[in-house]
Amino acid sequence: MEFVSINKLTLLDYPEKVACVLYTPTCNFACPYCHNWETLIKENLPPLDFENDIISFLKKRLGILDGVVISGGEPTLMKELPEKIKTIKELGYLVKLDTNGSNPKMLKELIENKLIDYVAMDIKHSFNKYYDIIVNRNIDLKDLEESINILKENKVDYEFRITLIEEYHDKESIYEIGKLLEGSKRIFLQQYKLSDGVSNKSLHAVKEETAREYQKILEEYIEEVELRGY
Repeated sequence: MEFVSINKLTLLDYPEKVACVLYTPTCNFACPYCHNWETLIKENLPPLDFENDIISFLKKRLGILDGVVISGGEPTLMKELPEKIKTIKELGYLVKLDTNGSNPKMLKELIENKLIDYVAMDIKHSFNKYYDIIVNRNIDLKDLEESINILKENKVDYEFRITLIEEYHDKESIYEIGKLLEGSKRIFLQQYKLSDGVSNKSLHAVKEETAREYQKILEEYIEEVELRGY
């Protein structure tokens, strides 16, 4: 598997860093509000040449970019990911991983080998309602729980994040998410934004007033709780 797209400059995707974003082409969740849906369902996306398109670009941006964000899709589906990140790290870049947490083995390997500097793990819902969003029932929620616990060990800087959807989330589910993440370092409550790439265009963002109520709930369990996009 190869990267299929690159955002050459972002000030938003890596906290307090100037970065670029590399995208992988597939995902095992396919959430209905994913803004990359159209990319994920396209077959035979032309891959980027890792050396000529990516490494060459990164060499030219040394001293300009601080880091590289590996996103998707779900990057941990790429078996060659550790090797590719190692090559990027050898150039001197910080690396942030965006993940849904479904591959704790890969996550642990990347952390133990010091190949990633920051992790953002998406939390879709409370575990008793996770399949309302991800649909794919072959996903083992125990893997997600293991990834959560790996991050709680604080061996790498990290955040959890949840995109708030009016049709899915309520106070009860937010309390359950708080219990699931209790003792963790940081979570961002993200505002949902409709885009052309979203598959289900009938979904709505949670209002800011409600998001702040959810923030107060989660502050009982998590050290830092911030709104993002509101």
